[in-house]
Amino acid sequence: MIPKQEEIIVGLDIGSTKVCAVAGRLIRNNDHARLDVLGVGKAVSKGVTKGSVVNIGQTVEAINRAVEEAAGQANIDIHVVNVSFSGQNVTARRQHGSITRTSPGDEVVADDIDHLVGDMYRSVLPAGAEIVHVLPMDFTVDSESNIDYPVGRIGVKLEADFQVITAQTSSASYTRKCIQRSRSVSSQKEPLENDKFLLAPLASALAVLTDEEKHAGVALVDIGGGTTEIAIYHKNVLRHVAVVPYAGNSLTADLEIGCRVLPTQAELLKTKFGSADPSDFRLNEVVAVPNLSGRPPKDILLKNVALVIEARLKEIAAMVQAEIIRSGYRDKLVGGVVLTGGTASISGIERIFERVTGLDVRIGFPDQLEHNVKADLVSDPAFATAVGLVWAGFKRLDDRIPLQHAVLHPVSGNGHLGSGPGYGGNGNNGKEPVKGKEKEKSGGRILKWFQNFLNDDIGKELGPDDRYNQ
Repeated sequence: MIPKQEEIIVGLDIGSTKVCAVAGRLIRNNDHARLDVLGVGKAVSKGVTKGSVVNIGQTVEAINRAVEEAAGQANIDIHVVNVSFSGQNVTARRQHGSITRTSPGDEVVADDIDHLVGDMYRSVLPAGAEIVHVLPMDFTVDSESNIDYPVGRIGVKLEADFQVITAQTSSASYTRKCIQRSRSVSSQKEPLENDKFLLAPLASALAVLTDEEKHAGVALVDIGGGTTEIAIYHKNVLRHVAVVPYAGNSLTADLEIGCRVLPTQAELLKTKFGSADPSDFRLNEVVAVPNLSGRPPKDILLKNVALVIEARLKEIAAMVQAEIIRSGYRDKLVGGVVLTGGTASISGIERIFERVTGLDVRIGFPDQLEHNVKADLVSDPAFATAVGLVWAGFKRLDDRIPLQHAVLHPVSGNGHLGSGPGYGGNGNNGKEPVKGKEKEKSGGRILKWFQNFLNDDIGKELGPDDRYNQ
C-alpha cells in the first residue's frame, strides 16, 4: 500500500563526494517511533568542494538524478526537500541575549522565548554572513542561572546564551540556486522547493545519537568527503560547533601522491583496501593497480596504504581533539566520541581517535529504522546526514524553541521563509506542502512580522568575500 504523500519526508544531502536523497515516513508503535525508508537515490557529486557548491550545473544534475531515483523507488512525487548545508565557511559563536518582560508578575511563557530567539536573528552580522541556526544553551531568570527550561518561572529579566551558527551568504546562495534549478519530479517544469535548511552535523546527530548520549555529553564527528564537522552536546544542548577542512578526500589525495597513482585508483585503494592499522597487513601483501596505457600494472604495498591513511587520520583526530578542548567540555563527555560520515567506515579509525582524544569512541550508524531492503541501503555512516534530514521532519533540533522559530532557516531565493516539515508531495501540484500551510496559520502575527524583518534585512545579499572569523 502506497502511503499518503503528506506523511513522507525527503532529505537531500549535498555532499562533496555524493548527493543523496532519502524518502521516509514515521511509524509509531506505542511510544516507540521508527523510520520507514521508502526510497533512496544517490549520484556522484562533482560540483561541490569542501562542502560548498562551486559548480551549480554539475550539482543540479546530481540532485536531479538522486531525487528521481528516490522518487521512483518510493513511487511518489517529490517537490519539497529538507536540505543539508556544510562547508568550511560555516562558523558558530556564543552570544548572550536578554529581554525585560512587560508582565513581571506572571510566569514566563513560550512567547517570551520566542521573543528572545527572534532578537538573536536580528543580530548584527559581519558583511557577507547570514544566520543558519539560533540554538539556546542555558537560560537565566532574574538572578537564577543555568536554567534548562524557564517556562513557568516568575521573573522580570529573561536571559540566555545562544549558539548562533552563520554561513557565508554567497555559499548559501549557491545551494539555494541549485535547489531552485533542480526539477520537481511531480512536474518537470516546476523547481524543487527546500523546506528546512540544516547544518549537516546537526542532521547527522538526529540519526545516530541517542538522547542518553546527548545528556551525558558527546562529540559527534562527521567525517565526510570534503570537511570534518564537529557538534558537541551536553545535557541535551548543543554546546560547540566547528568545521575542519580535511576529510576523506584528503586521504585520497595523500594516496595519490604517496603511492603515485591516478585519483580514481587512489579512491579505490581507500574504499576497497583502506585501513588505519598497518598491522592488518603483512610486509609482502600487495595489490596490482592499473598503470598508464602501455605500461605494466603497478604493485602497491597495502601496508604503505595503511601508513598513509593512518598519518592523515591522526592529523584529523588531533584537530578534533583541539576543538574538543577549545569547547571547554573535554572532561564532561561521558558519551565520548561518535564517528559518522563515509570516512568513519575505514577499518581501525576508532583506535586512532581513542588514542588521540583519550575518550571512548564508537561508529555512528543510522538506527531506529524499520527493517526492509531500503533501510539496509542507508544503514551506513555515509547516509547519516540524509537520514537525519528525514528525521528533521518529525523532530526539532531543540524542543525548547517555539514552533515558529524551530522551522526558520535563511531566506530562500524567492525572499520567503519556508515553514513546516518537508514532504514528498501532497496532491496540490507541488505549490506548497500541506503541513506548511497549517504552520503558517498557527504562526500568527509574530511569524509574519519576523518574515518581513528577515526579508528586509538579513536576506540581503552582502559582499561575498567577507566571513566571520572566530
